[in-house]
Amino acid sequence: MERKIIHLNIADFSVAVERLVDRSLQARPLIIAPLAARARVYDMSEEAYRDGVRKGMSLTRARNRCRRAVILPPTLDRYEKAICCCFHHALPFTPQVERAPGSGHLYLDVTGTHRLFGPAPDIGWRIRKTMRRDLGLDPIWSVGPNKLVAKVASRVVKPAGEYIVAEGEEQIFLDPLPLSLLPTVDRSTKNRLHEVGIRRIAQAAALSRQDLYLLCGRRVEMLYQALRGIDQSPVHPPAEVEKRFFFRHHFSPDSNREEIIQTAVLDLARQAARSLRRHGMCCCRVEITLLYSDTVKVTRQAMCKHPATSDRELEQLAVTGLFRCWRRRVRLRMIALACTRVSPYVQQLSLFSIVNKKQQKQKELDTAIDVLHQRFGASALTRGRTKE
Repeated sequence: MERKIIHLNIADFSVAVERLVDRSLQARPLIIAPLAARARVYDMSEEAYRDGVRKGMSLTRARNRCRRAVILPPTLDRYEKAICCCFHHALPFTPQVERAPGSGHLYLDVTGTHRLFGPAPDIGWRIRKTMRRDLGLDPIWSVGPNKLVAKVASRVVKPAGEYIVAEGEEQIFLDPLPLSLLPTVDRSTKNRLHEVGIRRIAQAAALSRQDLYLLCGRRVEMLYQALRGIDQSPVHPPAEVEKRFFFRHHFSPDSNREEIIQTAVLDLARQAARSLRRHGMCCCRVEITLLYSDTVKVTRQAMCKHPATSDRELEQLAVTGLFRCWRRRVRLRMIALACTRVSPYVQQLSLFSIVNKKQQKQKELDTAIDVLHQRFGASALTRGRTKE
């Protein structure tokens, strides 16, 4: 069956949300950035973009390029609520809805839903209509045979419009486009290709795998397929397991004190460990995400060979992940911990009476602490090392 993927993209999402809250911002250039030293641009309106403002640019430089812009600090909770509303407007048409990285992006796999809701373009129109009516947001939408092509199609018509790419037309659609519109081409790859005079997708697609390897290194296979519009990745609906084992801590005020940050990380690790044990699960990987005051976000991982469930194991993974991504002197606004590679906890019984007494004692201790927390609350008993 021919795949049909819809990509919804609300251009300048955070700007669109702020303009819903304050209608006086509608016709004015707007920059979203923290009002702090060394702050960087989180998002900007189309008017500010035309004046040369870009995401990640220092706020000082952005002010010089667009002096008439209104500057607002990002309100992440507000953006999260808005994208959740968009997500629930898409769900009636298919359970296969994925929140893509970045604000304001959704993928919908509507393959086979035409008998219920009509062709994919009709679904795109209906979702746009309901979002404009109920939320006041006007998404770009595109239809493609896979996520890659659908995303490029929405980039082509940004900041407003729609685009449909039929199966079999991927190469015809991609060939005349600049390399910068292809999501898999990062800045370093684009610069290397530009050095040898390659600026269009058609030029890069004419190269063999060997030629691409000489220019781009190990990412050659991913790039080779992307240049031809090949993308087999499925649309991933939000996993309940991943949502269940995600924890975050907001610093108030922002802080870069090591003892405060380590205390927060250890507390998140203990919350994750208790949640894993309560659901009879274990994990092999912990992801730590740091959000700095200047809106820079960094994520790193820490893995273990054997599935972890105890407080001590999760704490060690969390601290390892923290120091892998905490490399800047800028203050932190938020820290998040996510347990991934989660699976049911299955303990292999020993054929003989050999028991690791240390592990057995730790397990009994964790169980006893869980009972106390369940009866008297999480704050009733804490480890001394996590006290500020």
